Amino acid sequence: MTNRDYTISFTVAQSPDVVFAAIGNVRGWWSQEISGGTEHVGDVFAYRYQDLHRSRVAIMEAAPGRRIVWHVLDNYFSFTRDETEWKGTDIVFDIASKGDLTEITFTHRGLVPSYECFEACSQGWRMYVEGSLRDLIMTGQGRPNIGEAMTESERILAA
Repeated sequence: MTNRDYTISFTVAQSPDVVFAAIGNVRGWWSQEISGGTEHVGDVFAYRYQDLHRSRVAIMEAAPGRRIVWHVLDNYFSFTRDETEWKGTDIVFDIASKGDLTEITFTHRGLVPSYECFEACSQGWRMYVEGSLRDLIMTGQGRPNIGEAMTESERILAA
């Protein structure tokens, strides 16, 4: 059986510890509309993008330099028939040394092609993870959402 969860991987020329710290700086790469703790097991944070998307996320695992696992406790989409599509899914960041590089494998377990939000969410994760998170890791400056639409899907949905 093929794993259909959304997954992307990339490598960076930084240590696993730098990568781990950057992922925990969620406001630095995903959104500045985050409230709550984002670094330690047991932390719960809330994400919000306008009136289109809200979620509450718990940090379930945080193994320095190796792995971070988030669990989506609650979710609301204004643009899908099932407003709770992400609820109960897990967002996993696996970190591994690959010679002089560090590989980040991002998997949103439960975000599958049959979800109505799959295309918009995939586009968003690519931009925020492969783009903004990578920039934060490599330059110290990410491109988090600051309330404006950033992906094509966000622009369409916000209109």
